[in-house]
Amino acid sequence: MSERTERESTPSQHSMTEPVVVALDVGGTGMKCALVRPDGTVHHVERHATRAERGPEAVTATILDVAAGLAGKARADGLDPVAVGVAVPGVVDEENGVAVWSSNVGFRDVPLRDLITARLGLPAALGHDVRVGGIAEARLGAGRGGRHVLFVAIGTGIAAALVVSGAGYSGAHGAAGELGHIVVRPGGIPCPCGQNGCLESYASARAIGHRYAELAGAQATAFDVVARVGTDPVAGTVWREAVEALADGLVIAQALYDVSVLVLGGGLAESGDALLGPLRAAFRQRISFHRPPEIIRAELGDNAGCIGSALLALDHRERAR
Repeated sequence: MSERTERESTPSQHSMTEPVVVALDVGGTGMKCALVRPDGTVHHVERHATRAERGPEAVTATILDVAAGLAGKARADGLDPVAVGVAVPGVVDEENGVAVWSSNVGFRDVPLRDLITARLGLPAALGHDVRVGGIAEARLGAGRGGRHVLFVAIGTGIAAALVVSGAGYSGAHGAAGELGHIVVRPGGIPCPCGQNGCLESYASARAIGHRYAELAGAQATAFDVVARVGTDPVAGTVWREAVEALADGLVIAQALYDVSVLVLGGGLAESGDALLGPLRAAFRQRISFHRPPEIIRAELGDNAGCIGSALLALDHRERAR
């Protein structure tokens, strides 16, 4: 079992029969893990190291160990673990519960859902990390009340999730929502995906840091750049370029999806009004005949992935009945 780096728990005041879902949000470096009630409230939170450098088999073993440990924790607290929800990055075959491919974790065609059910004896669901975050935000977070919601996670990379009537759209091959790889600057910066000028190469946190280093000759994170916008002309230039590229990408997204609410999450959204103010203005300048969505910041923070994984698991359990 991986080393536990954080644990947060609240005593249960509920009966022996109260259901909870074991939920894991697996990233390249860390796993956010929780026990989540059907209404989305979080009973218990843990953090574990993914340690992807050990290889996909070791990561899979850690996922199974952590999930089993959480189910045991639920029972010890007088709760009834009824399902398991796991979110992973990359390409996910949600229908068959297979992690098709993930560069961050090293997964290739890993049947995680079946492995979890075999180990824990509980129904399980496997989802994409951004898509389950979008489901959580659409149902219980910033997008609640909106039928058509686009959740955009802006961090080291950029990805999106279209959620309609509370259900995430995964596409024909489990790869929908790769907003970071639409081309916004034709012939521009080479992207690891093989294209040039991808949105992710201009507006992600990593891209902002790289651009500042290129222009200023000094290292800085995207958050450093945001903090310096009012005092450092180079930071101002880098931030303006990133916001304009993001606005171009989001206008394309709106042309494709025609959503009523656009929720921004991920690390870069933590910059708040420093992002939302100029982005809304740039978006309005670019939008033509399409009706603009409400552009708002995500509400659920780090717990969105676990909450969404739990909701997905409950959906799958209900459909299986």
